[in-house]
Amino acid sequence: MAIKWSELQVRSTVHRWRRLWKLLFVTSLCLKSKTAPLKIKMNCPINVSLVSLFLQKIVKAGDKDLDGQLDFQEFVHYLKDHEKKLRLVFKSLDKKNDGRIDSQEIMQSLRDLGVNISEEQAEKILKSMDKNGTMTIDWNEWRDYYLLHPAGNIPEIILYWKHSTIFDVGESLMVPDEFTAEEKQTGMWWRHLVAGGGAGAVSRTCTAPLDRLKVLMQVHASKNNSMHIAGGFSQMIREGGVRSLWRGNGINVVKIAPESAIKFMAYEQIKRLIGSNQETLGITERLVAGSLAGAIAQSSIYPMEVLKTRLALRKTGQYSGILDCATHIFQKEGIAAFYKGYIPNMLGIIPYAGIDLAVYETLKNSWLQRFATESADPGVFVLLACGTTSSTCGQLASYPLALVRTRMQAQATQQGGPQMTMTGLFRHIVRTEGAAGLYRGLAPNFMKVIPSVSISYVVYEYLKITLGVQSK
Repeated sequence: MAIKWSELQVRSTVHRWRRLWKLLFVTSLCLKSKTAPLKIKMNCPINVSLVSLFLQKIVKAGDKDLDGQLDFQEFVHYLKDHEKKLRLVFKSLDKKNDGRIDSQEIMQSLRDLGVNISEEQAEKILKSMDKNGTMTIDWNEWRDYYLLHPAGNIPEIILYWKHSTIFDVGESLMVPDEFTAEEKQTGMWWRHLVAGGGAGAVSRTCTAPLDRLKVLMQVHASKNNSMHIAGGFSQMIREGGVRSLWRGNGINVVKIAPESAIKFMAYEQIKRLIGSNQETLGITERLVAGSLAGAIAQSSIYPMEVLKTRLALRKTGQYSGILDCATHIFQKEGIAAFYKGYIPNMLGIIPYAGIDLAVYETLKNSWLQRFATESADPGVFVLLACGTTSSTCGQLASYPLALVRTRMQAQATQQGGPQMTMTGLFRHIVRTEGAAGLYRGLAPNFMKVIPSVSISYVVYEYLKITLGVQSK
């Protein structure tokens, strides 16, 4: 009975996986010996010294059930995912699209990253991977050399899957995006941040009425004072006219620049402190570094958050502007008033950033595994869908903390008036309004997610072109 070519390919692939699995297992045993690894390396077609060096990282990358061990099924899943990423890298290096990489293409790729090397150095790189002496590398040689070298996000993926820089939903608690070495070398990173900041300013201004309505519902809505969306808008317009819908938007836009800059700088410094020599971090390291960077940025601009809430809640004629509001709060309540709600705000960073990052990475990896063949570019609609979904999940998880933060920010010191703590407010809300009271204002908050993401993306793309940010 004839065997189909596709069946032979499958058998060959499975055989290769089993050979690599056996090699990995034997290498792990030989690490205790000083001579055994050298014998294996001489008889093996792939670089076993690389296997030895990255053995623990392979286990960490492939261990799906988190039992500290790597079984064959987990190993196969790791190989499938990693081969797909390696093929994307190979295609990005293969400038001539002939299925082979030569010294000129290596030189060009490194030149794009801001690194200039001689042809002799490029040929030396080729020789380390070239098995048949052709001084070119085909897909099989590339794959076999790097397959047991675990990697996180490859440059092509980093380039196309930016998240927090592009999408602005009004909350600045997302983990910062990674930038490729090329973007850092050429200075494109700051143009991305400027484009993201401009997009955020436009997006927040367009959705400011919904944001103000959310704040009013968080603070004033209750069982006895039911505030609906249409009624809330009518009340705002009746009290202060159409312009009152944008109260608090000025400070909300102003704080984008310092917060984005501080968060990015802190993120890069924390990456260095945790000892990362890689271009990108793993998801756990990104969450830790991103959360800490977010906490530093939020601490730096937190008085602006309080001002935004007070300005959104103000009555007509109460304050003449941002400075007048700040002066009034300082004189009547003291410096401590500018940090009301600080603790729930800090606590909200972890669930928001963690769930947003986890959902986005899960959706991203799912798309890459199923659909990424020629490029890591997901297209506009996939990117918007992933960003909207992950942001919504992050907001839903941290919303009770955000509501308590807003109510604490709104508390004005009165003679003899009680000042509730975070836990006291939680208990009061649950006791008087039930668990649903922790989600007051959720409807307008979710209503602004899709327009926020869409507007920020469109404006970001326009500003990117204006600023000369190049996309491959």
